[in-house]
Amino acid sequence: MKEYIEGAVEAAIGRFEDHITHVEVHVSDENGEKGGDKDIRCMVEARLKHQHPVAVTEHAAHLEQAVEGAADKMASLLGKTLDRLKDLARHRSDPLPPSAVMET
Repeated sequence: MKEYIEGAVEAAIGRFEDHITHVEVHVSDENGEKGGDKDIRCMVEARLKHQHPVAVTEHAAHLEQAVEGAADKMASLLGKTLDRLKDLARHRSDPLPPSAVMET
C-alpha cells in the first residue's frame, strides 16, 4: 500500500519536485467497520520552498480513488501557487532576494 501511495503522489506532483521540500500523506477510514459511502479520507500536505505548507483532502469509497483524487488536487494547487508566485515576482517594483525567486 505504501508503494502504491508513493507512486501515485509522485506521478501527480513529481514535476514540482524542485520546488517541494516536504510531502506528507495521511489515509484514514473515517467510519471504520461501519462502512459507508466515501468514508476513505486521504490528506496530502506539501511545503514549497520559502512557503507555508498547503494541504488538500479527498473522500472516496475506495483507497485508490481517495489517493489519486488528493494527489490530483495537490498537483492543481501547486501549479496555481507557483504560477501566482511567479506572477507576483514579475510585477514587483523592488527586486526579490535571489533565494526567493522560483524558476520552473
